[in-house]
Amino acid sequence: MHVGTSGWSYDHWDGVLYPPGTPPRDRLAHYVRRFGTVELNASFYRWPRTATFASWRRRLPPGFQLSVKAPRGLTHAKRLYAPETWVGRITECWHELGDRRAVLLVQLPPTQARDDARLDFFLGQLPDWIRVAVEFRHPSWHDEAVYALLERHRAAYCVMSGAGLPCVLRATAPFVYVRLHGPDDAHLYAGSYPDADLRWWADRIGEWARDGRDVYVYFNNDGHGHAVRNAETLRGLVPC
Repeated sequence: MHVGTSGWSYDHWDGVLYPPGTPPRDRLAHYVRRFGTVELNASFYRWPRTATFASWRRRLPPGFQLSVKAPRGLTHAKRLYAPETWVGRITECWHELGDRRAVLLVQLPPTQARDDARLDFFLGQLPDWIRVAVEFRHPSWHDEAVYALLERHRAAYCVMSGAGLPCVLRATAPFVYVRLHGPDDAHLYAGSYPDADLRWWADRIGEWARDGRDVYVYFNNDGHGHAVRNAETLRGLVPC
């Protein structure tokens, strides 16, 4: 089981995760002392160079797991259409991560309605050694046929928690991918999860683990350092 946060470099984590005044270049070094996995979100806005992935492989300690969010050029601009060029770039970079790679997160926009053929083609283009999770934001995707499509490709349905998002506890791959966007009913990425909520999630994680699945959990409620504290509390409730 792997528990971490979505991103590691936030100014408002000064004094929470890193000592006050820590320069941005040193933040990752502090993060890896506290957690064994992280979800990279900056890749959504600008996909890193291949050399950057190779650098992370060297900098991250043995056993560390890096999940990476797919670029918006693929998911939001092209909406998975004609993905071959992006798949090639992602595959080259994923190779450079070596044994530090965890899961490729593909987040579809809330305006993208269900298109089984497009999703099926995209997943079929990915090498089978890339573990992928898909986060659906449009309600039309939540259907048994879509879950079956994911299962055929051994791709994970991204389990979500957050304002306006359905919390569907569905496992479609040998691993489960969970994104916790905050407990606030009105705003995404806001609020701190109460301990009772975290105990409930710990029970779900335990069930998936006993079923033989790897579990990746990332907190995305970064404000005020809530993600850091929630991740550490949850990690204390489940063996990682």
